[in-house]
Amino acid sequence: MTERRAGIPTQAAGAWITEKAPDGAIPEETMSPIAAARLVEEELAVEGIPERNLATFVTTVMEPEARYVIDANLHRNFIDHAEYPMTFEIQQRCIRMLAELFNAPGETTGTSTQGSSEAIMLGALSLKWKWRERREADDKATDSPNLVFGGDVHVVWEKFCRYFDVEPRIVPLQPGKYTIGPEDVEPHLDENTIGVAAVVGTTFTGHADDVVGINQLLLEVKEKRGLDIPLHIDGASGAFVWPFLYPESKWDFRLEQVRSINASGHKFGLVYPGVGWLIFREKTDLADDLVFYENYLGKTDATFTLNFSTGSSMVLAQYYNFVRWGKAGYRWVMETMQENARSLAKDIDALGKFQIIGVGEETLPLVAFNLADEHPYDEFDIAVQLSAERGWMLPAYTMPPNAQDVKMMRALVKLNLARTLVDRLSDDIAQAIETLEAKGPVSESERKRVQTNVTH
Repeated sequence: MTERRAGIPTQAAGAWITEKAPDGAIPEETMSPIAAARLVEEELAVEGIPERNLATFVTTVMEPEARYVIDANLHRNFIDHAEYPMTFEIQQRCIRMLAELFNAPGETTGTSTQGSSEAIMLGALSLKWKWRERREADDKATDSPNLVFGGDVHVVWEKFCRYFDVEPRIVPLQPGKYTIGPEDVEPHLDENTIGVAAVVGTTFTGHADDVVGINQLLLEVKEKRGLDIPLHIDGASGAFVWPFLYPESKWDFRLEQVRSINASGHKFGLVYPGVGWLIFREKTDLADDLVFYENYLGKTDATFTLNFSTGSSMVLAQYYNFVRWGKAGYRWVMETMQENARSLAKDIDALGKFQIIGVGEETLPLVAFNLADEHPYDEFDIAVQLSAERGWMLPAYTMPPNAQDVKMMRALVKLNLARTLVDRLSDDIAQAIETLEAKGPVSESERKRVQTNVTH
């Protein structure tokens, strides 16, 4: 059944109730705005509840005022600096604020990105280009670059190496050792090493690599072997956490070889997806070859992002958060999440079934844990049971090589996981175990379903 709007045949508002959602082709006729909105709403009705998604590091709740800022600026193309100069200036303010937060020693540069994945790609490209400059200046070959990082990194580091023809030198993890230090890095360094990447806030257990130790190693290598190998910090999760929870811990530009840092504004920067940041120690750490100049939009602009057009909203939302929360507010947010994470860890430990990873150590506000003893069921069974019984999305996963036999669970404790939900989660874990002990492990098909839907 159709109606007519402005002379155009339009599907009636009720059509979505009795007809299948458009799938293989764009519909021939228009649909009324309310019908289209309701159709999309119905399609999404089966999705998980964000408050129960303990797998994602990404921000799922922002204040109404922040959402107003986002909505009011969705139509602004960020790259158009001629027409939207204040949006560009606000991005520069955010870069300067982050440089100060990360203890940059002087004038620096950086950029906003589409999450930390783009920031990592750009940061690693700059490492490669700067290495090539040094090699060419010494009249040496530039055909065999390598990059050193641990098995605790995000997959984007391996993507970079594959996409941009760099040899990945991956330090494997070990059972009980889920980060890397100088003793792990040293055997992999040579004149073709473009840099070392260290993680602050790993996906797997929330810890940081031994950044101080790796920095000291690189200083010694520079002095003894004449190799100036820079250190990039992957702070996708931790760069917004460590300054407020562990301000005395040195991981940033206070360390001489740290030349660039990426951070995810849409994680603990408290902004919706997707915004990331790349900050350089000094302007000279950005390779000139990465900068392009264009005047398509009315004035000459310099750009070194992988994309061109992008929205302004999340950059402005990041600035909103900086001025809204300030350092005191961010500290309160991080301390609140940490307090609830400690409460959850205590409750899970009291169940007598699990070992908690990283008690009393510097970690993200999360709880990483696994079964302490052998049982007929495992961590994946618990994840499935929690999903089936209560709708919790609590990820179970295996650690990277050579610790791949270690199974782990992880609960992100963000601000929207209030104490009531923390207590409910521990009760539901206990109930899931009781159910598994009575009925045995879940079916293989159910395990596959949850493993597909719950990722890190």
